[in-house]
Amino acid sequence: MYDDTIISTSKIGQRLDAIVKHEQGSYLQFNNSKISMTSQITIGRASDNSVVIDNKLASRHHAMIQRIKDDYYLRDLDSTNGTLLNGQKIQSGKYFKLHSGDKITIGKTELVMN
Repeated sequence: MYDDTIISTSKIGQRLDAIVKHEQGSYLQFNNSKISMTSQITIGRASDNSVVIDNKLASRHHAMIQRIKDDYYLRDLDSTNGTLLNGQKIQSGKYFKLHSGDKITIGKTELVMN
């Protein structure tokens, strides 16, 4: 077992703990919940997202992290305020491969891939 940690350093205090890889698949730990990472997760303010962010700068359906083969990709879902990857706004609708140490910013929430 190994993990790819996602941590929020936001002053808001939200925290994404880790993507932990086990033999039976990957999951995201978020606020004491485990979210399966077998295909994709959505991130945003709406309650139907895999990860709900309580942040007015986040859109209802803001971004998605999708697993393709053995890699994870980030995609902005036409959000109002955009998604930053390593401080740079990403183009909506395109997939961006995530690497260890990458910083994803959605509103005031920051996620770090390790």
